[in-house]
Amino acid sequence: MSRYLDIAPLRSLVAVADCGGFQRAATSLHLSQGAVSQHVRRLETALGRALVERDGRGSRFTSDGEALLNHARRILALHDEALHAFGAFDVEGERTLVIGSTEHAAAQLLPDLTTALAATFPERRIRFRIDRGAQLRTALQEGRIDLALLLGPAHESDARTVGELHLTWYSAPGWTSPAPGEPVPLVCFDAPCAIRSLALETLSAHQVPTEVGAEAAHLAGVQAAVRAGLGVGLMATLGQRPDGLTARADLPLPRPLELSVWPRRGLPADLVDGAATALTKILTNAVHHH
Repeated sequence: MSRYLDIAPLRSLVAVADCGGFQRAATSLHLSQGAVSQHVRRLETALGRALVERDGRGSRFTSDGEALLNHARRILALHDEALHAFGAFDVEGERTLVIGSTEHAAAQLLPDLTTALAATFPERRIRFRIDRGAQLRTALQEGRIDLALLLGPAHESDARTVGELHLTWYSAPGWTSPAPGEPVPLVCFDAPCAIRSLALETLSAHQVPTEVGAEAAHLAGVQAAVRAGLGVGLMATLGQRPDGLTARADLPLPRPLELSVWPRRGLPADLVDGAATALTKILTNAVHHH
């Protein structure tokens, strides 16, 4: 009986290891979970060995599975290298880089980032997902996005801190500060939000009485409420004043917020490094320009 190992099942096996499970592997490969499971069963049938076994609610690789995983990585590397050499590499999941970003970073950073990444990785398509930080973290864990631009420092070893976002207070042009002792109305994102927390902490540290006057789920809502005169808002705009708003220097200046790049599990290090390098240059240029 002739036995052989197909590329697609080997790719699924590696994805299960890199993504941390069948469901995440399926999401990463744009397949159903059943298809990934079937791929692994085909490998087990071809080799006559159990490769993955159930472990509580999850699964783990057997010793044979770990051994095949090492071979699979080498086989796929040579396979993909050969396709690259002939300009025939067209695995959709490998060609598309999905980047998640919060709205604070999107408007100012993504146009330049798109250009930079297209130059760094000309063989890949770049696709973006704009969402709140909590949703982006979930999407990373589930393998639905490859990289996320998140506010805050890089706490994980494979994340990269790429720079700082300087924050500015904005109000409507005709808005006037409350009388001394009266609370400053704050327009902010729904909690949890790093910029909301920083705005409240900064004003509190300077004994400025504050109350939340308006909340919104998205940046457009925050800007609309500020434009309507409902209060002041703290925003990261890289010196680009939003239409209809006025920067204010009469409120305590907050510290900058770090911006980090977080990869999904198993993303090749060259992609993480390329995105981090591009973002660092963009942020550095923005600071020098403004």
